[in-house]
Amino acid sequence: MSLDNASITFEIQMKYDIYKENKIIKGELVLPSSKSISNRLLMIRAIAKRNFEIYNLSYSDDTKSLLDILKSDSNVFDVGSAGTTMRFLTSYLANKPGEWTITGSDRMKNRPIGILVNALKELGVKIEYLEKDGFPPIKIYGTKLEGGNIEISGSISSQFISSLLLIAPTLPKGLNIKLKSKIVSKPYIDMTLNLMRKFGIKSRWEGNHLIVEKQSYRVKDFTVEADWSSASYWYELATLADWADIKLYGLKKNSIQGDSIVAKLFEQLGIKTTFIQGGARIRKVSNPKIKNFEYDFSDIPDLAQTLAVTLSMLNIPFSLSGLDTLLIKETNRIRALKNELLKTGTNLAITSDTISKFGNSNFNKYHSNTLLFKTYNDHRMVLSLTPLAILQRISIEDPEVVSKSYPGYWEDIQKLGFNINNNE
Repeated sequence: MSLDNASITFEIQMKYDIYKENKIIKGELVLPSSKSISNRLLMIRAIAKRNFEIYNLSYSDDTKSLLDILKSDSNVFDVGSAGTTMRFLTSYLANKPGEWTITGSDRMKNRPIGILVNALKELGVKIEYLEKDGFPPIKIYGTKLEGGNIEISGSISSQFISSLLLIAPTLPKGLNIKLKSKIVSKPYIDMTLNLMRKFGIKSRWEGNHLIVEKQSYRVKDFTVEADWSSASYWYELATLADWADIKLYGLKKNSIQGDSIVAKLFEQLGIKTTFIQGGARIRKVSNPKIKNFEYDFSDIPDLAQTLAVTLSMLNIPFSLSGLDTLLIKETNRIRALKNELLKTGTNLAITSDTISKFGNSNFNKYHSNTLLFKTYNDHRMVLSLTPLAILQRISIEDPEVVSKSYPGYWEDIQKLGFNINNNE
């Protein structure tokens, strides 16, 4: 075969080799701000059409993408892999006269949007699928919505419901949302309602109906708290260490984030949380005493990977349920966890919504080798697997994907004494 006039492309995969000389962790970190709160505040500001300051706004890729789109004068928007941006923009643009196209990454084109689109169609919006029915990209023929009664399933994504709630106060008839089936990630709906309440919007639950009447947002400056999801990886690291004492600045005790429950979950694994001025201090005070761990993660799916990896390394049998939303995240997180933890000698049993481990892992026999982990272009795979470097040297593919939620992660882990070699 002649190579004349041929074009050859070599894709270089970045990898980080990560290791630590000891198993002692001590330090202080300023955690990234919550992108979930940041994104909702950006939407409230855009929907209210009145400017206010958002202090400590997240600098994650997802939030920067949303901020750029809301400032843009284009009518075609590429959200990349940002699911929240996709869902929030769909309702926002449906209520904004004009023709709008939203697209995203290849993975985004396989993340369902049909439930939200159908609800908006009930309100009178014309929306077309440009490739595959039920999935992005979509074209929206925006109009001034009247509001009224709609039905929507809460079993796929709470972001569909939050998306509708955010525009509800601006509609002449408000919204009476009948919620069908179970609701996943309910704390994120509560977060949306809580933030709306802080901006003057009243809402009420009546049985399975969520009602928001026409009102006006009352704007005010707002400071975003630190991200409890990001804190979870330091809890994981502290648990796997021989000794740990970490101060995490920016966390609030009375947080509006459902993932703040991580403090209670890891208390069972020997980690004590003490709230201090400006944040929280986490310390390893004992080895885990539990013999088995069972938990329904329907409300807090972003913590599932953290717990699955931690418990596997502790060799504690577990059963994690309520994980069906993990199938449609940046990757199929259930399958990805099974694949990667098998490299540590942990054989997980999985279904479409559960991850379980029975019996013993065989992690010790792998200590002589560097473990290479794939991360599936998923920030939470990187963040949940990297703490294993305190147990042995590991390699992580595509490490820069952490910028989706935690851009400063690699600087922070080096502050705690880890060594990183960049291999391409």
